[in-house]
Formats: sequence, structure tokens, C-alpha cells
Amino acid sequence: MASFEPVRAKMVAEGINESAISAFESTFQSLVSGNTGIIPESTITPVPDLINADSITVETDAALLKETVVLKLNGGLGTGMGLDKAKSLLKVKGDDTFLDLTAKQVEKMRADYGFNVKFMLMNSFSTSTDTLDFLGEKYPSLAGETGLEMMQNKVPKLDATTFEPATCKKDVSNEWCPPGHGDLYAALVGSGSLDALLEGGFKYMFVSNSDNLGATLDMKILTHFAKEDASFMMECCERTENDKKGGHLAIRNEDKQLILRESAMCADEDEEAFQDITKHRFFNTNNLWVRLDKLKEIIDKYGGFIPLPMIKNSKTVDPKDDSSQKVVQLETAMGAAIECFSGASAIVVPRTRFAPVKKCNDLLLLRSDAYEIGSDFIPALNPKCGGVAPVISLDSKKYKLVGKLEEATAEGIPSLVQCKRLKVKGLVRMSNKTTFVGDVSIENSSTEAKLIPTGTVADTKLDLTDAPGLGPLKATIISSAPIAGQKPGTSGLRKKTKEFIKEHYLNNFVQSTFDAIKESGTNVSEGSLVVGGDGRYFNPEAIQTIIKMGVANGVKRFWIGKDGLLSTPAVSAIIREKGPVWQKAFGAFILTASHNPGGPEEDFGIKYNCENGGPAPEKLTNTIYENTTTIKEYKMCCELPDIDITSAGQNTFSSDDGSSSVTIEVIDSTEAHVALLKTIFDFDAIKALLEREDFSMVYDSMHGVNGPYAKAVFVDELGQAESTCVNAVPKDDFNGGHADPNLTYAKELVATMGLDKKGAKIDVGGKAIPSFGAAADGDGDRNMILGSQFFVTPSDSLAVIAAYADSIPFFKAQGGLKGVARSMPTSGAVDLVAKDLNFDLFETPTGWKYFGNLMDSKDIYGGKDYTPFICGEESFGTGSNHVREKDGIWAVLAWLQILASVNADASKSLVSVEDIVRNHWAKYGRNYYCRWDFEGMDKEGATAMMDIMRSETTSNTGKVCGKYTIATADDFTYVDPVDGSVAKKQGIRFLMSDGSRIVFRLSGTAGSGATVRMYIEQYEPSKDKLDMSVSDALSELCKVALELCDIKTFCGTETPTVIT
Repeated sequence: MASFEPVRAKMVAEGINESAISAFESTFQSLVSGNTGIIPESTITPVPDLINADSITVETDAALLKETVVLKLNGGLGTGMGLDKAKSLLKVKGDDTFLDLTAKQVEKMRADYGFNVKFMLMNSFSTSTDTLDFLGEKYPSLAGETGLEMMQNKVPKLDATTFEPATCKKDVSNEWCPPGHGDLYAALVGSGSLDALLEGGFKYMFVSNSDNLGATLDMKILTHFAKEDASFMMECCERTENDKKGGHLAIRNEDKQLILRESAMCADEDEEAFQDITKHRFFNTNNLWVRLDKLKEIIDKYGGFIPLPMIKNSKTVDPKDDSSQKVVQLETAMGAAIECFSGASAIVVPRTRFAPVKKCNDLLLLRSDAYEIGSDFIPALNPKCGGVAPVISLDSKKYKLVGKLEEATAEGIPSLVQCKRLKVKGLVRMSNKTTFVGDVSIENSSTEAKLIPTGTVADTKLDLTDAPGLGPLKATIISSAPIAGQKPGTSGLRKKTKEFIKEHYLNNFVQSTFDAIKESGTNVSEGSLVVGGDGRYFNPEAIQTIIKMGVANGVKRFWIGKDGLLSTPAVSAIIREKGPVWQKAFGAFILTASHNPGGPEEDFGIKYNCENGGPAPEKLTNTIYENTTTIKEYKMCCELPDIDITSAGQNTFSSDDGSSSVTIEVIDSTEAHVALLKTIFDFDAIKALLEREDFSMVYDSMHGVNGPYAKAVFVDELGQAESTCVNAVPKDDFNGGHADPNLTYAKELVATMGLDKKGAKIDVGGKAIPSFGAAADGDGDRNMILGSQFFVTPSDSLAVIAAYADSIPFFKAQGGLKGVARSMPTSGAVDLVAKDLNFDLFETPTGWKYFGNLMDSKDIYGGKDYTPFICGEESFGTGSNHVREKDGIWAVLAWLQILASVNADASKSLVSVEDIVRNHWAKYGRNYYCRWDFEGMDKEGATAMMDIMRSETTSNTGKVCGKYTIATADDFTYVDPVDGSVAKKQGIRFLMSDGSRIVFRLSGTAGSGATVRMYIEQYEPSKDKLDMSVSDALSELCKVALELCDIKTFCGTETPTVIT
């Protein structure tokens, strides 16, 4: 006989509590002993009449509430309906989920009874995080209650032959399964909840499933349970034809004890008797009343658990792979505990207390007008139904999964209040413009979903097989499979172009994104989807793919940048600013790899931005990635013609059946962004500066997407010569260059401004040098600022803009700047300004999404308002709360506005960029700073180097390195002050006792290989030491940094690719 010891060892190693182990051992022994769990018909007797709840006449006793706890079982994922998250988070009525309605029921119950009735959830390892996050966001007071959550246990799946623990190398989580809701009792014991409740004076527990919204605390039933002094009471309903395959209540002949017989416990030869609803009349609703003190007695009697009948299910270890190891999953039912309680009873309750959603039939009915949600937040049958719910029969092969039902009802839920029976066979599309009356049967034998006619459909049989379909809007389902490595970083997914053009690669990611967007609650059929990019190679083809997939996924309106071009900040501006309101964008696909090189041999990228205009938050990108690992198919409208994106205009495509249309509008790429910038800055003052005889400027767009924006602002709006804008024609390979605005790659501009790649002055031979120079990267969100033979570091640029913020109308008109933020690797120059001017200051991980959270603190999270707000990163990214991305042209205009403000008197000598920065240093001191980039490093070696430094943070703290002492060595962790999220492993820091810093990070923005970034900073307050060269000021600290990381050993070099 198989031994339980391997199972015990596995459970102990996983930290499973002893009560759960004992309970599973009991079930296991039942399995290996040959017990089939079958309850023969000959061993039981039907239950006679039971007390009906409607006949109870008892004066309710509100004092019992102090002794009562309400517990909802919330461990199910609803995998049978195709869900992979807590079933209770499924929307069931309007925007309300099961959990919404449950929370509202609890709040209403407490208000009605004037007492804070205790509420608990039994979550599982699969539902806990999603559930608590949801409650924390929408019902924080409930989420914060002590003892709210009790965790369901998990048990090993067993090899179907040997009964040893199953294994799944591909995903070890597949080796475990939930033990059924019979685990309630072991969880109560193992978690300590039972003892805590008894010590707290609780005597009665009401338990029900989270998907049964009719199961609420009923004072009459509670009072009856207490007065009867029953140890256990099961709520039952009378069986109907619809219930004949479900379990039933019976009396065991041997001891006259009430027992529960589930379908899995019925022998084949007893099937007819099992389904005889006139014989076995009552079924368990899974609404249970339990005396906690009696439960404790039984558990103590059996040594820490309740011995429940075994239910055996045959499965495969990987539920998504039928060829994987054959296993048995053992579970128990909590209602089966009725046979363990002496004096247990049952009561018949009305169907209103049993309204679970087990199939899409149930969900469609509950979502329809056949059910109403009353003031008590309990679903009730619409009185217009005449007391009888419509019978819904959807094609079980087509509508087993919720996703398929939602596709069928994308245009709304039809009216069912006058319907008696609805039968659907085949694929259909419904809408809220259809009213079913009487007995309706619909069939469609074609492979395309056909539209059910709008208006009244009464007492009829419809065959839609030959009806018109969607024509060019018809979605084709294309089989696919997961492709490894599609995890988006802080700036989306970036890979070599050759990867993206492979079959299914882009499609998989786009479909996974659409699925994640919908799962997050976004209705993609409302509003607009923005699509555009930086113009790099493969941009036009990718746009056509996204349009065709977007239509297939339900998008009704698109805004496409002319020529496929949209800068990243412009996309954010369009999402936030472009109207009308009913067309407002719900999100955007941005096709960019930012500053990475472009071309067929270089990089491509894609990212998704949300309705606030900012990058997708980590929760959404994690969902996208998870979807890429399980994807089996994607949808695409293959018959939709390609869109001409070279000229602005509107294209409308309609379905053959006239039910749907899609509008694809090619929009001016620059209009919305330029219009927004004109509200932020004083263009007249900037124009006056530009027209000074002693002022000139040049703006290098490096053949990225910024060129059209530079021309729109400086040529069209500010009247400058086109020669002001250099390299302003976007090229799909950035003209063979590297569109990264720094001293190394912006060679042409740097030379024009009289500098070398280290920022040192060069001899220009008497050639005139512009007063002001700027550069942009590939997607227009980064900037480099230069004066005549003077380089402004990004960190100093951020600090100066913050110090002069009042010169910018956007800030001054709102009462001045309130908050500033910098990424952790960015120098502390702005910190000094913030301290001086009393701004809120934040140090965040690298990634614009962290800044976006701070900007949205009040509007989205209801927290403190930190706006107006300025933020920046050392990687040449600067911006404000006007959009939710860094904005290169905004930073250029900010500098020009500052220059205009200090040069308002044209009769005086020009105050230069260098003058402004040096005056800033004189006031605040100088943060000498540089960044070394080691690009294309071996990822394994670079990772090992970071891991070693991470492991040595404690031992390095206090270490003396030349003239420096490491005050603190750590791995930067950020706790978001807005949403409480925690970001770990954000960079290794060595903080010296004199305020100097060394920081190491691995960048996630490269298309291949790894980029090690080394940041060096030393603060110098002395006015006598403000003119040192950066290399001289930091030379000793750079040596210390190289010794600390030992990069030569791990990566084979100490020579950086780029020094900034």
C-alpha cells in the first residue's frame, strides 16, 4: 500500500499546517485503502419533509449578532468558466463584481443592524493577492479589518498510479491543487482562527460561497438556529429538473445520520435513483450554519481535523496539457461535515438564497434585466418575470468560457425579462437592442458569429446560418503558441527588429495586451485607441497589424499619427487632451525603442500607455507578460484593407450586416502636442528672445520623430528659419546614427556647439557658435541642453528648471511649483533646490511610471496633490505634470523660457546658458556627476557582478576606500507613497560619509545583451572648487567604483562605451 510519508514531507516542506496535513492524510488513506467514496443507494434513505424557512415564526434576537461571524468562501478561480483570477472579481451586474456586491451587502447589513457584524474571507493562494488588492482599493476600511482573511490550504496532486506526489518541472505550482471547500475546517484550525473566534466570544458561523449573492445573514434563520440549539444546519432547496445532476441530502441507514451524497459518490447503476427528484428532494445550497464550540469538540475528538468523505477527480498535472502526467486530485466538501455533527439539521430555504453562477447561462441571466439589484444589494428576480426565471440554454461547446460570452455580448446584454426560454446553438452576437419574448430558439451552423436581429424577437426559431456577417470586420482566429522572452520592461518590450518580424511575435504581444486591457476593466469599444511611433524600420507594417487586431478585439475608433509618426510625449498629450469627450482615448500603442538604434539589423519596440497618458503600470505589464506565456490564439481582421497613413483623413468601414462600423482617423501628428505646449509657455516672450541679434539656436532631432514637432514649434509658431532645425526629417534607421541625445552620439550638434565628446571646449577656428543647442532622441521624450561651448548635465538641467519654475506661466499661474522628483541614480542637485524652496521631494526608481503615480496622487488615488510638479532622470529625461511621459521639446522650451525671463531687457548683454548654470552653482554648490555605460555586456556576467555586490552590502558598510568611507551600502528599495507598492532591487548604492555616491544598475532598455550603468557623484559646496573638470573631480571616486564592482573580471572590460 502506498505510503503517506512522501506526501507528508512535501507538505511539511511547503509549510502546510498540521491540521491540513492530518485531514489530507485521512483522505489519502481512504484512497489507498481502495475506498471509492461511492455511497450505494441501498445504504441510504430519502430525507422526509424538512422545516421550511418561510414557515418559521420566531422573534429575531439581534443580540446574537455579537456572537456571529459571516464567512465567504473565496478560493475559487472559476477555471471551469475560463477564468484565471478570483471568480469573485468577475463583473456580474453593470460594473459590480461578486466582491463589490458582497462588500456592499456587508456594509448594508452593518448599517441596518447597527452593529459591526464580523466578516471573513477564506481565500486561496490563487485568489488572495487579487482579492486584497481589490478590497484595498475600493473598500479600504473593510480590507483593513483584523482577521479578514483566512487562507485555504493546498494539497499535492498525486500520481494516478503510484499515489506519490506528482511533479511538473515546467511549472511547480501545477503540483498543487485546492483541497475543496471541505478544507474550511482545517483552515480554521491551522490558521488559529477557530481559537481566536472562540476566545472573542463568537459562537455561530454562517458560511456560503462568494458567487452566491443570495446567501446573506438572515436574522430569522440565525435566531431559529440558535433556539434549536443545533450543532450544524444546512440550508437546502427543493430539487428541480435543472438540479437533478447535483448532490442531494440523505439519511444513512446505519445510524440515521444526515449525510450529503455528491454526484461523484454515486455508482453508475444508481444514477436513475440519484436523479429522481421526487425521491431525493433536497440539495445542499452550501449555505451552512456552524456552532463553533461544537466544531471545536469534534476536531479535538479526531485529533485536530474532521474526517470527511473523499471526492476523487482524475486530471492531468498540467491542466493545459492533456499529455502531461495523469494525476488524481483529492478533495472534500464542507457540507459533508453534516454527518460528523450529532444533532445536525437541515432547513428548506427559498431559491432567492441560492443564486450561484456556475455557467455562462447563469451569468447571462444575472447580467440581464431578468434580475435586479435591490437596495440590499441582493439580486432578485424582476417581478415582470412572474416569479419564474427564464431558462437559458447556450451552446455548451461555444459558450463554456466567460470570454466567449463577453465576445457574444460586446454590444450589450439583450432583454430577457419577458423571455420564458432561450436556446442558442452556434456562434451568435447579441446586443442590448434586442428583446426576447416567450420561447426563442436560435441556430447558426456557419463558422462566423451572426447577429441576432434587433428589436423584439418573440416565440420563434431563427436560423442565422445564411445571414450576412461582418464582412471586412470579421475576426479570424489564428492559432499560436507562447514565445519566450516577451516580458515588457519599464519602457515596453524591446528586441531586435528581426525578432519582431518573425511570425506571430508582434501578434502575440498585441493580443496579450488587448486581453490584459479588457481584464483590467477597460471597454475598448468606447473611446479611441491611439497608434503611432518614432518612425523606425517596421513601424508602418506594425501599425497595420495593430489596426487589424484592434478591430478584431472590439476597438471602434482609432487615431493614427500621420505617416505613422507620434512622439511619446505627443501620445500622452493626445490621450489627455484630444476630444471630444465621447471619443477620448482609452490608451495607446507606441512603437518605439526610444534612443536605441533603428533599422532591419537594430532594435524595435512596443509599449502600451493607459488612459491617464502614462506607461502601463507594473500590474498591467505583469498581466500582459503572463498572457504571453499561455497564449494559444490571436484575433485579426484579415479582410480589412490596409490604411493609407500618409495623409490625414478619416476612413470608415462597416459590416455587411450593418450592425457595426469602425472609424480609423489619420491625425496630424503635432497638432495636439503643440497646442498643449502653447498653453504652458509664453511663446511671445520666447520669440522675442529668439529674435535678439545676439542669440541663436540649433535643435538637432537626430532623424527621429521629433523633427516635425521641432518644425511646428520653431518654424511655424516662432517664425525661425528652417535651418534652426537640423536632422529634422525622420528616417527609419535614424540615418544610420544612434538617436541618443548625449555627448557621444549627438556628434554633429556637440561639434557645432564647440565641444568634444567629454564636454570639453574645442577650437572652432573662429566659427560662430550658437547661443543655445538642444538634441532629441528617437521618440522625442529625451533632451540634451547645451550652451555655447557648455554642456548642461541632465541633473543640473532638472535643478535649474525647478529653481526657475516661476518663470514658466504653467507653474506661476497655479501658485508655483509644489513638488519635484528625481530617479535614484540622478544627482542630488535638485534636492538642494527643493530644500531651499520648500518643495515636496521624491527619490524614485528609474521609470516614468513612478513619477506618474505622484502626479496622479490626488486625481486617481485621492491622496495629496503634489502638482504642479517637475521630475527628471539623469538619462536626459525631463518633464512635468502636463503629460505623463518625459517630454524633450518641453524641456527645450523650459530653458528658452528661463533664458527669456533673465534676458527680458534686450538692451543688456545676453545672460547665457553657462551664466545661469554657474550662478546656480554659486548659490547651491555643484554636484559633480558622470555616468559610465558599459553596453552589450554578457548578461550572465553582469548579473553575477550585481548579485555579488548585493550580497556584500552589509560587509561593505563601514569599509574605507582611499579617502572615502562607505557609510551605507544597500540595494535601493522604494515604497510608493501614493499606492503603497514596493519596488525592490532598484540599484546597488554606495553612500559615502562625505555625501558622495556610487550607484550600479542593470538597464532593461537595451534590445540585446546587458547594459551596466555606473553613476558617480560628488558634491562640492566650496565656491573655489566649482570650475574643476568633471573627470578630475571624480577620478579617484571612479577608481573606487571600479574596484568595488570588479567589472573587468565579470565582463572583461573597464572601458565604458559611453561617458555622460
